[in-house]
Amino acid sequence: MRLTLLGTGNSAGMPLYGCDCERCTTIRQFPEKKREHAAALLEVEGKKYLIDAGLMDLAERFPAGSLDGIFLTHFHPDHVQGLFHLRWGIGAKIPVFCPPDSTGCADLYKNSGILDFKLLKKFNSFDVHNLKITPLPLIHSKVNFGYLFEFNHQRIAYLTDTKGLPEKTQIYLEGMKLDLLVIDTSHPAGIEDLNHNNLNDSLLIQRNLGVKRTVLTHIGHDLDVWLSNNVNLLPENVNAGYDGIVIIPHM
Repeated sequence: MRLTLLGTGNSAGMPLYGCDCERCTTIRQFPEKKREHAAALLEVEGKKYLIDAGLMDLAERFPAGSLDGIFLTHFHPDHVQGLFHLRWGIGAKIPVFCPPDSTGCADLYKNSGILDFKLLKKFNSFDVHNLKITPLPLIHSKVNFGYLFEFNHQRIAYLTDTKGLPEKTQIYLEGMKLDLLVIDTSHPAGIEDLNHNNLNDSLLIQRNLGVKRTVLTHIGHDLDVWLSNNVNLLPENVNAGYDGIVIIPHM
């Protein structure tokens, strides 16, 4: 399995609109440091699966026929807005696996175009080609799933957006011996948010699950600023993700 983090920012992204702090000013000078909406690309045996679809240039990034499926964590706009124009494309249907949110986002369900929405059930594992996927309920203001991806004895958990983990999800993952955890870490330690982890929340999850490697994503402005000055304070097996990082889990 090969995982590329296409975006690692929260809904505001980096640089923050209207902000002239030193960090935002630096990012405007060096656009490669920017953070777009959190999204990832999972590649397995030549197949390509998009995780979340908040990026607005999906049609340019992925020519028709290049995506074998899309996994949505939830239907907040910063995770689905790229689908609104992609749906009107021409060609084969694209399977879109998602949580059972009855409202979805705007009219995506009603006018789905080439998108073939497939509503999932929590903890109900299924296979796509040789990839095993398990939807995992998370703690958020909208119905939200993280995903456990398993292939050839490798295990990746992609968990965003969430505040901590539900007890059943944590128990499920404790026995999995994860090779990689990609976890929502929106805020620095001490900042509380009912819908998103701060750094202490994520590090606690990492310790409880005993993960080989953890990568932080969905990073907000204040955490990005903190990381720019303190990245060496993270534990050895915990890294701050950045847009474009490619991760190949080791067995």
